[in-house]
Amino acid sequence: MNKHALFSLSLVLVFLFHCTTTLAQPAQAPAPPGPTNVTKILEKAGQFTILIRLLKSTKVADQINQQLNDTNDGLTLLAPSDSAFSNLKSGTLNSLSDEQKVELIQFHILPNFLSISNFQTVSNPVRTQAGDSRPGEFPLNVTTSGNSVNISSGLVNTTVGGSVYSDNQLAVYQVDSVLLPQAIFAPRPPAPAPAPASPKAKTKKKTTAGSPDSATADQNGALSLRLNRHGFLLSIGVAVIAALLSL
Repeated sequence: MNKHALFSLSLVLVFLFHCTTTLAQPAQAPAPPGPTNVTKILEKAGQFTILIRLLKSTKVADQINQQLNDTNDGLTLLAPSDSAFSNLKSGTLNSLSDEQKVELIQFHILPNFLSISNFQTVSNPVRTQAGDSRPGEFPLNVTTSGNSVNISSGLVNTTVGGSVYSDNQLAVYQVDSVLLPQAIFAPRPPAPAPAPASPKAKTKKKTTAGSPDSATADQNGALSLRLNRHGFLLSIGVAVIAALLSL
């Protein structure tokens, strides 16, 4: 009886030890999320087909993904919808060079993470990844009224729509117009007309031996010499006759 009780007690102790060990183990951590992929985010949201195509063809999508996954720097993407691109003048995108297409997409990317409330504290002109924010280049100006955010490129005004995605590193907002940067789309003043050329001074034509002008000059000189001789002889004749008449 005592042996049976000791055996049962041993089983109970082993069971309790096993349960205690199992409960003491920490819960398994969730698998880390996959790398951020901006085109997949836009594909999931829908209505950004043209923007996705431009992000891929210009390789700007690769730059965004690399920056988000390799650094702690945040980004804000102002994403024009397909309807925004359809409102552009026909042939606008096809008229751009590859470099200009890159600049156009980079003009829609702000180099830091901005929540809607953060837009109220930005300083104008806002710098984009397209670069120079001076007038005539790539300036972007933000105005806010409550939670309404208006953005102007100087050529296009649009309002920031709803949030498409946000993870405290990447913020994506829909915009209903394509932001056209001045550096690409602003009309350029015509080039100044070249100054009129100053009139050249006329140079006296130089005659050379054997030329018609030289022959004419020689003939004129010989005629003048003969006339001078005849005049001299005539003067002598007149003087002789006058002397004879005076005798």
